[in-house]
Amino acid sequence: MTARAKRRISNAGLAAAAALAAIAVACGTDSFEIPIETPIQPKLDVSAFQRVLVAGFVAGGSEDVDANQETVRLLRSQLRTKSSLKVVEAEILPLMAIAQDQSKASGEEANGNGNDHGNTSPQTVGGADRGGAGVSGQQQAPQVQNVQALPAHIKEEKDLEPYERLFANTAYWKRIGEEYQNPLIVTGTVLFTPHSRSGFVQREVEQYDAFGRRRVVPVRAYVDRKGFILRPKFIFIDGRTGATMYQESHREEILYNANQDTPALSSFFELMDRIVPDFLSALSSQKIKGTRVLLK
Repeated sequence: MTARAKRRISNAGLAAAAALAAIAVACGTDSFEIPIETPIQPKLDVSAFQRVLVAGFVAGGSEDVDANQETVRLLRSQLRTKSSLKVVEAEILPLMAIAQDQSKASGEEANGNGNDHGNTSPQTVGGADRGGAGVSGQQQAPQVQNVQALPAHIKEEKDLEPYERLFANTAYWKRIGEEYQNPLIVTGTVLFTPHSRSGFVQREVEQYDAFGRRRVVPVRAYVDRKGFILRPKFIFIDGRTGATMYQESHREEILYNANQDTPALSSFFELMDRIVPDFLSALSSQKIKGTRVLLK
């Protein structure tokens, strides 16, 4: 019995030692990274399309960047290499001018219909005019509701709202689709505006004591910063019907020290780099790359 007990204790000790050795190896400093890729399914089913047309954008904000032209060029370049759809090479549509022409035509048509309606449908206002004199039998043309004017210069988000009618014009987008063999149409709005902000920020400062020993100390300081805000809205339209299939909005901001002179175009592309992966994920499956650490 004593020998068996000793053997059991010995075996338990060996097992414990082996376990401790395994833990020691696992907790060692030797390790290596393994790259992994996680697939993400597209947000939009584009299997019915063979072509994609990045038509143009209603853009505004900073005058230092043509946000319409730069956005179209960047998205077309990305789609050529990262999408199975054939990118349609076409002139960039001046959507602001097109929307203004459509608004003007709608206003003229409304005024014309109102005048015709007034000639056939006499109205009186309570049987008297504002002065109280009777005007029974006198014909008055009904007032036509004014069409909301489109701002010639877009400086903020509220200036973009009147242009939303353009994207709801299914007849127009269907004509564009017929012209380019019924592609998936990408359009929308882009607002790229300068921005500034002041406040406390924390930064690390190196300090040395009397013995020359270095240490890093967090310091809060009140600073002025300036930069840009980018607000794109991507609208995906079915070129066969002119109807909107999907849309998504983004907002990215970047700030620099007030004494740092960064070109507006550089900031634009830096912000777009953050947004493009989300844009591409709407059309095709993407892979998120990462790493996992394994211990030797």
